[in-house]
Order: sequence, then C-alpha cells, then structure tokens
Amino acid sequence: MLRRRLNRLLGRVENRVESRTIYVGHRSSSTNEAIIPPKFCDNRIVSSKYTVWNFLPKNLFEQFRRIANFYFLIIFLVQVIVDTPTSPVTSGLPLFFVITVTAIKQGYEDWLRHKADNEVNKFPVTVLEEGRRIQKESEKIKVGDVVEVKEDETFPCDLILLQSSRVDETCFVTTASLDGESNHKTHYTVPDTEEDLETLNATIECEQPQPDLYKFVGIMNINRHDQESAARSLGPENLLLKGATLKNTQKICGVAIYTGMETKMALNYQGKSQKRSAVEKSINAFLLVYLCILVSKALVCTTLKYVWQNKPGQDEPWYNEKTQREKDTNLYLKMFTDFLSFMVLFNFIIPVSMYVTVEMQKFLGSFFITWDKDFFDPEIKEGALVNTSDLNEELGQVEYVFTDKTGTLTQNNMEFIECCIDGFQYKYPDASSELDGFCVTDGPVNKVQEKAGREKEELFLRALCLCHTVQVKESTEPGQGQEDGLMDQVDGEVLHPPREQRGFIASSPDEVALVKGAMRFGFTFLGLESKNMKILTRNNDIETYELLHVLNFDPVRRRMSVIVRSNSGDTLLFCKGADSSIFPRVKQEEVERIRMNVERNATEGYRTLCVACKYLSAEDYAQADAGLREARLALQDREAKLMAVYNQVETGMSLIGATAVEDRLQEEAAETMEALQGAGIKVWVLTGDKMETAKSTCYACRLFQRSTELLELTVRTLEDGGRKREERLHELLLEYHRKAVQDAPSIKAGVTRTWSSANQDYGFIIDGATLSMVLNASSESNSSSYKNLFLQICQNCTSVLCCRMAPLQKAQIVKMVKNSKGSPITLSIGDGANDVSMILEAHVGIGIKGKEGRQAVRNSDYAIPKLKHLKKLLLAHGHLYYVRIAHLVQYFFYKNLCFILPQFLYQFFCGYSQQPLYDAAYLTMYNICFTSMPILAYSLLEQHICIEVLLDNATLYREIAKNGMLQWRPFLYWTLLGVFHGLLFFFGVRYLFSNPALQDNGQVFGNWSYGTIVFTVLVFTVTLKLALDTRHWTWINHFVIWGSLLFYVFFSFFWGGIIWPFLKQQRLYFVFANMLSSVSAWLVIILLILLSLLPEILLVVFRKPRGPHARQKKPVQSNVGGHQSPRSSARPLLMRTFSDESNTVI
Repeated sequence: MLRRRLNRLLGRVENRVESRTIYVGHRSSSTNEAIIPPKFCDNRIVSSKYTVWNFLPKNLFEQFRRIANFYFLIIFLVQVIVDTPTSPVTSGLPLFFVITVTAIKQGYEDWLRHKADNEVNKFPVTVLEEGRRIQKESEKIKVGDVVEVKEDETFPCDLILLQSSRVDETCFVTTASLDGESNHKTHYTVPDTEEDLETLNATIECEQPQPDLYKFVGIMNINRHDQESAARSLGPENLLLKGATLKNTQKICGVAIYTGMETKMALNYQGKSQKRSAVEKSINAFLLVYLCILVSKALVCTTLKYVWQNKPGQDEPWYNEKTQREKDTNLYLKMFTDFLSFMVLFNFIIPVSMYVTVEMQKFLGSFFITWDKDFFDPEIKEGALVNTSDLNEELGQVEYVFTDKTGTLTQNNMEFIECCIDGFQYKYPDASSELDGFCVTDGPVNKVQEKAGREKEELFLRALCLCHTVQVKESTEPGQGQEDGLMDQVDGEVLHPPREQRGFIASSPDEVALVKGAMRFGFTFLGLESKNMKILTRNNDIETYELLHVLNFDPVRRRMSVIVRSNSGDTLLFCKGADSSIFPRVKQEEVERIRMNVERNATEGYRTLCVACKYLSAEDYAQADAGLREARLALQDREAKLMAVYNQVETGMSLIGATAVEDRLQEEAAETMEALQGAGIKVWVLTGDKMETAKSTCYACRLFQRSTELLELTVRTLEDGGRKREERLHELLLEYHRKAVQDAPSIKAGVTRTWSSANQDYGFIIDGATLSMVLNASSESNSSSYKNLFLQICQNCTSVLCCRMAPLQKAQIVKMVKNSKGSPITLSIGDGANDVSMILEAHVGIGIKGKEGRQAVRNSDYAIPKLKHLKKLLLAHGHLYYVRIAHLVQYFFYKNLCFILPQFLYQFFCGYSQQPLYDAAYLTMYNICFTSMPILAYSLLEQHICIEVLLDNATLYREIAKNGMLQWRPFLYWTLLGVFHGLLFFFGVRYLFSNPALQDNGQVFGNWSYGTIVFTVLVFTVTLKLALDTRHWTWINHFVIWGSLLFYVFFSFFWGGIIWPFLKQQRLYFVFANMLSSVSAWLVIILLILLSLLPEILLVVFRKPRGPHARQKKPVQSNVGGHQSPRSSARPLLMRTFSDESNTVI
C-alpha cells in the first residue's frame, strides 16, 4: 500500500499484474511445492485522519493554511521580535484560543472516526485453520483465510462462497450499506467443492481489486488426488462483499480474496469534498477589504510620522535625545520597523475571534435541526441528522432542488393495483381506485373471470408465481404472516398458506408486490426447494416446476426470465420486463391489445411490467442450455457472451399480459413542492423511471400544472422528424429556445414566470439517451452550443423532468447547473445509492431515511425521514440560519472597526509615536470576553420572523436570495456605521477633555483615562446596538447582554483595583474607579451612547414592520373564511421560550 501511494505521488506508472493467485487455506496445489505467499494488504480499515503522533504538527499545519490564522501568527512573531507598542499577549492569547478550540473540535471528530474504525477492526471473527475454529480480530484476516460467518453478521472482507448451511447451496445477503438496496440477494457456492473444507485443495485466480460492485471475474482450480484439476468459473454471484449482511442462512464459509483497503467497499468510499458556503466566500472578500484598510492606515501613519519628524526640533527634542544605536540604525530599516509596529497596533481590525465564533455558531446551531420535534418520524423512530454543520446557512440560499422520484417523491412501497390479461382488465375490490370519476371493479376475483379465458388467466398467474427471484422465509413467530400480507382476505375467504407462516424475501419490492398480487387471484408461491418451485393453484392443487435457468435482470436488457420444466415435461420460458423491452420480442398482433392498458396505467402514475412466455422444444432448450453453460464458464467477455445467449433465447415470445403496481406519493409531497416553487426555488426531478410514470408523478406533485406547456426532448421526439437524430436535436433545441427564452417577456431577477398568470409556464422533459447526445455531441463546438441552449431552456422553465437517468448523468446535470452563470446554490435530495453521486456533487446534499438502505444518508450533509420535512428545513431553519450568520459577520467587522478607528485617530495627537489608546488587557479581552457572548447568543437564538409565518409565506425566502444580506451594499452600510461611531467616540471624549479640570479636586485626567472612557462608550454602544437588533428575546439573551456589561464593569474595577505582582507596569491602577468619580465622565459616557444609538432608535420607532426585518405573528383566519394579511398583524415579540423553536408567546 505504501509503495502504491509513493508511486502515485511521484507520478510513476505502477507495474501491476492483471490477476492475483490465492491459495485457499494457504495450502499448496502440490505436496512437493513450497508456497511463497504473495504480499497482500492486511484487513485494517482506516478512515481516520490523525494519529497520536502526527495530530499536533498536522493539525497546526492545516489550521495555519487559513489566511487569518497565518496572518495573526505573523503579527504575533513580529510582536515577539520587534519592539512593538503592544504586548505579544494581545495577539497570542486570542490566536491560541482560536487554535485550541478548533483543534479540540477536529480532534474529537477524528477520535470518533478512530472509535468507528476500531469497532470494525477489532470485531471477532471465526477462521478455520488446520481443522480448528479460531477466534481472530477482523484486522488479522489474511488473503486465503477460510472465514466462517453466521446469520445476521457482516462479512469482514470480500469472500468467495465455498459452503452454505442451506440445502440448495445458496445464501441470502443484504447490501444496504453498499448500494443502498435493502432487499435480499441470492448468492451461490462454487460448484463441486468438497464438503470438508479441510481437505479442499484449490487455487483461485481472479482480477485485481476494482471498485465496481457488480463485476467480478475469476476461476477456481480444484485439485483432486490422481485426477485432473477441475476449473470452475467465478462471478459476482459467488462473491460476498465486505459490509453486506448474511440473511436467512444459518452460516456460510468463504475464502478471503480482497482485504482491508482493497475491498470493493473501501475502493468505493468517496471522501466528501470540502464544501464551502457562500458566507465563507463573502467573509474572505470582506477580510481582504479590511486588510487593505489596515495596510493603508499603517502606511499613512508611517509616512506622516517621518513628515512630522522632518520638522526642526521634532525628531530629537531636548528631553528625548537619541542613543548612539538609534542614530546608527538604517533609515529604511527603521521605517519598515515602524510600519510593522503600526500594523501590530491596528491589527485588531481583523477579527480573528470571528472564525471561532462562526465555528461555534455552526456547530451549536446544527443541534436545533436535530432537536426539532417536527422532524421526528414515529414510523422509523428517528429524527433529522446533521452530518455537516458547515453548510447550515446554505439551506437559506438554495436556488435549485434536484430530487429523485422513487423513494423520495414516492414511498417506494409497492402495491399491486391491477393486471391486464389478453387485453382484459382485472382488479380486485380492495384495490379499487377512482378512474376518471368512477370506480372500476370487476367482481369476485378469486373465481374464474371468464374474460380472457381460463387457460390464459392461469398461464399469466403461473408466470407471476414463477418468473422472479423471490424466496420464502419460514418463521415460527405467530402473526408474521399477517404482517407480510400472506393472510389477505379476499371476498370473505381467507387464503391459507402452508402450515408454517412465511414471509417473502426479494431483491426488488416490485417482485414481492407481483407475487402477492397473484395470491389475491388464487395462485400462491410456496417456495423454492432444491431447484424445485412450488405453487398452490386456486383449485388448491400444488404444482411443482423444476427451475432450470434464471436469466437475471439487468438495466440494459430491462427484463428477466426463467426457464422451468413442468411435471408433464413441458419446458417453458417466462419473461417479464419494461414494455419497450418486451414489445419488440413478441408477436406484433398481440401488442395492440395490451399497449392501451400499459399506456393508461403509466399515465396514471403506475409502474408497469409486461409478461410473456414461450414453449421451448427439446432442441431449443438443449441449444440454450449449452450456450448458457459455455458463456458462464468464459473468463473473457463473459457478460457479452451471456447477453448474446439471452437475446437469442428471448425471441418469438407470446405476450400474455401486463401488470400495474403503484408507488404512492410521499406524505405532503405536493404541498412541499408547491412551497419550494413559491420560495422561488426551481425543482428538477432526476429519475431512472420511464417518462410516462415520472410525468404523472410530476403532475400529482403539482410541479406540472394543466396549463403548463411541456417541451419534450426524448428519443421519441427525435425520431418523429424522419431525419438524423442530431439534426432533429439541433432543430428542437432552437425551437424550444425561441419559445422559452427569446419570445418570453423579460422578468425581474429573482422572480420567475411561475408566479405571473399573464405568461405561459413551460415544463421541460428529457431522457438519458438524449442527454448523452447533448453532453457528448459529435463535435466539440456542437457540444458547447447544445449545452448552452439546453441550460438556457431549462433555466427558463418552471420545472424540469429528466427520466431514464443513470446515476452518473444525475451528477452531470447537477454539475452543469452548479457551474453555470451566477453559480446558483444547488441542493440534491435522494434516498438510494444511485443518488449518492448527485448528493456529493451539489452544494448541499440531503438524504432521505427511506427503504433503499442508508448509503445516501451517510454521504449526505443532512438527513431527514420524509420529503415533507424539506419545507421546514429550508424555509424556516435555512432562512433563520442565513440571517443569523449574515448579521454575525457584519456585526463583527463593524465592532472591530469601532474598536480600532479611535486608536488610529489617536496617532494624530501623539506624534505618531505608536502610543496605544487602550490598555493591553482591554485589547486582549475585547473580542474574547466583552463582546463575544451576546453575538453568539444572537446568532443561535434570533428569530426575526415567526417560524409559522416563514412556513406560511414561502415568498419571504426570496427576500434573502442571492446572498442578499452579505452583498457590498449592506457591507458598506455597516462599515460607514462603524466609521460614524468611531469618530463620535473619539471626538466626543476629546471634546470632554477640552475642559482640563474634570474632578472636584481640580486634578486632570491622563491618557489612560481618556482611552478607558472611549473603551467604556465603545463596549456599551456595540452591545446595546445588538440589543436593539434583537427581535426574539430569551432569558439567555438577557443573561449574556446585561451579564457582559456587568462583567466589563467588574473586570475594570478588579483589574485596576489590585497591584498585580507579575506586571512590570500597571497602567490602569485605580483609573476606572477614579474616572467614575467624575460627574462629567458619567455625563459624556451616557450622552455619547445615546447619540450613537439615536439613529437606530428612531429607525426602530418610526419604521413600519415590513419584510424579513419584522417579527410577524401568525395570521389568524377569520370565521368567514377570509385570510388576514400577515403584515397587518405584525408586531414584535419580546419574550419566548428557549425549550424549542415554537412560537409560543410568553
């Protein structure tokens, strides 16, 4: 592993062999031949970032890569090396505080990763060695070890299945942690292996580790005494992946072939790229502005100092003659030293503590999402999950939402609705649904229908019972059968299963729905035993079919088949799949009878499958059997050869019917989509489903309205013109661009035509094949042109539907929009492993805790139980997070400008001598203690608008769009406010000092009294300014605001009231107490605070509550059904509970 990493780092080409040889149980194939064990990596999994030894240097290096931290380190070193006017403690202590807090946070997070790694690496496993079962830690497994795994245990590494406790030599696994699919998959042992693994002498030759979960090619050579070695082909059906879980099988034994970081799970781990929020980018831009201000101030003061000293008598007055060393110093070196001293003196204009406050605000603020009771789902007994707290404010800036369909917009809970046999529709009563305003039922369904004919009906139902990979799990627990739907009551009669209660296990929820649908019509699948499938007919006869071959489903063929032999000796092929896959392979006269029902069901939003069959003669079967066996033993191009045999067998079939399965909409899916569109967010649906089903779902979710004109760019529309596809594509893109972009009236930024009834709304539909043509056009110029046209059309449509999408295409769509003009903020939401790529690609990724495993949840930034929770997550939490942190950033720059501007002005009155205006204790404590807690509490608890109002008025979300509160205009306002307050503080106190006698005894105040009065006015003003901005008061706000002011007063008395032995000079000894003995000082402090805040007070008094700057109470609906305007009932709420973010007024 180390060599491989070094080669990759140095850019060398690594010479790796194409395959690896593994000795099963570390036994040589020949007794005379000694084994030289190949070197493979161990089975340790490492996801942590630090170790005990490298934590300190590595963490410090990473932290000082941040510009602000590095800047303050330089300032600190300058203070240590150069004779500066302030102590190194003033910069060193805040920097140490920031570095320490961040290091503790990152160290804790890495400790959790170490803990998770240890749980995996130290997990006890059973290894078979020399006929004994030995307990080992998982990390000590080596390639070639024979490992035993029991039911419900997770496979510790990638294994080849050698032995199973099941009679049929299979086992069942769930791969939810790998590909998100929670359904059971069947895996098979290697044929002809020894029952006693201790005597098994075999070698495995297989490909080197690669990340594709569904591809594996290998061969196993089994050596027997006095016989030629037998070669057995190995494929994905023999491979058990690390992270998968054994189900419905007591135990299995397998040989380890890939371990540790070479397992497919580890190779598929895609570390999350560092996502940066728009707020962080704004902070960096503002930081550069203030850095320029800092350098300008230092240059001005340095220049004016030497201009002033050039005047006669100013450079070397009689009372302060230069030493010989000072006279010998180089002028330019002295100027540079003075410049550095001024930089140190003014460096507090850059708020280093802002970074740690922002970190704390994000970290603590994320708990409000986790604690929100509205996000708790009683069904799964879980709430929301925050994986990344760095993007809280991005939730308030989303412009595009990319959503999956199955499991996200819909429940992924399949229910058999109806079937069509030979053109006749069949429904059972308890699944009746309204179609076009009337109810369709077909009477008792467990009796002969006499529609398509008994023979056709039974053939269709047998196909549903046999063409699948469903397994029956026996259970001794009473009542489990009822939960699984095996005791359904149809027409008052109960269909009794066999003696034991059984549950269904399948790789797809569609298959279970179809098997249960056949049960409702009287045909029950009893299970698979030793390659024999048993079904119970509606005449209560048990029929047995020998399962000869399974032609597995794959997304390219989009169909699956089984070849079975009945008791009478007939060989049948049953096939089911998508209509586009089945129709070309059946007799065309049969298609028209079924096509109408399939299209109607798709339009109604149902998932449709067509069912076909074929009787195979002895010659046909012998040819198919030989072809399948030969293809499965091929080491090269195995998949292509299998595909060729599949296509050859699955031709000339008879179409017997079609099924309709419903995947119901998620709870409140339509209301959520409507609210997002009302907030100005554009919703794109990216799905792998067929267009008709997805389009129906979009109508049901109100993404498409009846008035919406749909612009369709699919394979079907490309073939309509009768010309080449690329020519037709170009023509349609230009036509749609003219409609949606050129002929559309201009609109204001941030307002889409969705909200204007005067303009035509457009919806856009594209499929995966056409998208590939757009993104991968024949020439580079065409590709760029097509992309731009496509993007402009989509951006001017209210909603976009992308169907038949591959996972990679979903990510490409997100990336294309993310990198488009204006860099809009994107959000992807999905529930399955096929959504992970787009979740990782978007600015914000959200996982749904659905039925397709938890891979989407683990790779997401936020996870919620249901789609309906997205509304509150964005419109309430996102809105509030953004407003809070935007105010925090602007306020930090403002209060530091107020702090340092008087220091700059003071230099004009002290001969540019770098004399500090404030004491070192005040310089150090200002950002750490005196002003940090109020803004932190504000940024966690502020609710400028009630949550109910935010949810009821989605348009409020638009008012903060495009990073509105962190643009240059509000930044300029806060900067000018800081300049105004700084000027007022300094010159107000200077006006007071124009009267020399400020005390009763005639004693005058000194420069430290001057600075202390300015600092007192400063601390009270910036704190009370925040109090005026607060709309939502809690006891915590009261405690930190008034507590901070009291702490400042207490600290000033305490610091100046004691002689501290560790200080060489004590500048503030009794200064604060002496200052407060003067009535004039009291008067000027109160007067300056009032004058500073007067414009703000007047603004609050005379400004009408409007927009997001007013707290609004939830509007009350009148008795007559009218709805009161929220603005008419707006009023500030001063006190609310802290226990939750509800809107209870105290």
